[in-house]
Amino acid sequence: MSKLKLGALPDDKPIKLTIELPASVHRDLLAYAEVLTRDTGQSADPIKLIAPMLARFMATDRAFRKVRKTVPFAADQSPRS
Repeated sequence: MSKLKLGALPDDKPIKLTIELPASVHRDLLAYAEVLTRDTGQSADPIKLIAPMLARFMATDRAFRKVRKTVPFAADQSPRS
């Protein structure tokens, strides 16, 4: 079993985005999904790997976490009634 940074993917309500990836990144996503499928026994959709990978990246970026704690961001504001 591999020591991948991602485990089984949570079922969460998605927000649709359209992005373009370099072919090499897409190939790596396909390979990562294949390894994850072998490790977890669950089918892993390469497209669904992108969100948890980004979340993991941001969660482990110390500089981003530090700024995130101290600076208010517009996306964090709840809509006014």
